[in-house]
Amino acid sequence: MHNEGADKAEAILLGGVDGDAARARLARAGRWVVKIGSALLTNDGQGLDIEALKPWVAQLAALRRDGVELVVVSSGAIAEGMSRLGWSQRPKEVHALQACAALGQMGLVQAWETEFKLQGFKSAQILLTHDDLSDRKRYLNARGTIRTLLSLGVVPVVNENDTVVTEEIRFGDNDTLAALVANLIEADVLIILTDQSGLYEADPRKKADAGLIGAAYANDRVLDKMASGSSGVLGQGGMYTKLRAARLAGRSGAATVIVGGRIPQVLSRLRAVEPLGTLLLPDQERWVARKQWLAGHLNTKGKLFLDEGAVAVLEKQGRSLLPVGVRSVQGEFRRGEMVACFAPDGREVARGLVNYDADEAAQLCGKSSDQIEKVLGYLNEVELIHRDNLVLIS
Repeated sequence: MHNEGADKAEAILLGGVDGDAARARLARAGRWVVKIGSALLTNDGQGLDIEALKPWVAQLAALRRDGVELVVVSSGAIAEGMSRLGWSQRPKEVHALQACAALGQMGLVQAWETEFKLQGFKSAQILLTHDDLSDRKRYLNARGTIRTLLSLGVVPVVNENDTVVTEEIRFGDNDTLAALVANLIEADVLIILTDQSGLYEADPRKKADAGLIGAAYANDRVLDKMASGSSGVLGQGGMYTKLRAARLAGRSGAATVIVGGRIPQVLSRLRAVEPLGTLLLPDQERWVARKQWLAGHLNTKGKLFLDEGAVAVLEKQGRSLLPVGVRSVQGEFRRGEMVACFAPDGREVARGLVNYDADEAAQLCGKSSDQIEKVLGYLNEVELIHRDNLVLIS
């Protein structure tokens, strides 16, 4: 791992970003989401590292006293469960994984509660699944609960509910969960604490002189080939998941900092505008709340394959998707479920809540809207996906 002094000397700015001005945003930010990974919390799998947890909580408490509203996204439940059971490898069988998470969650929550209490703050546990954020009513309930806790001066500690989640409905990694929480509460900043100092131009474990990316726009595609897809024995995601999380967080206007969690006083120093880690800025307007919710649907039930005309209408005119522009349908879905829309070249261009079941949508392919009632025997909506229920995928 690079030392901190080398990181500062080698920091690279991409896309014409003014790093100093961009980091000054942290000093003004009033709401942070801070994600801490398993490797940091468990000393690379040796069970919960309480001594490592203490300085982070002290820094979080200092930020809270300074008026910053905080949500912590904490990994570590499965790692703690593995430690308690004496397991060295992450289980693959679903029920063993869920049991491991249930056991470890007890220690994880107790550790956070104890340390925050010593700092004079109350903490609360929030367990989420993808279904909680894809169902509109539950999404709004989760947002209301977290915002209320923040208004009461409580620090919510969020984790994925691994005791009930399955592969079909899981977030996949806590980087993604943290980004969705940032969207949920419209945070100003997402801090991802990791075991690397930030995002490098190449994997620093393979290229010792790789330069640290100091600041960039999250959607800069140059970053894609720089981000490693690797992960450790405990983690589910590598640097690419953190880049993806930054892009997702940017939809609600949040900046993201990927930074080494073992840097002394890292959170306090970020607040003091010290140039640590990689700052990834949103380069698009803040999406309205409903669009953020739609974008948070990670799982789709089916696919619609569009012609070039339909793609142009969606991307350039911001209009609804009509059945006339759909070539074919794949998958089993019901009205109101999320489907992905693909261009003729195979790229995903949009996602949205469909107005017809899969078999009905298949019958409507290539048909004009005034033919819907004749084909199906009834008319529900003239659009296959209304523009209010559709988001473009960059």
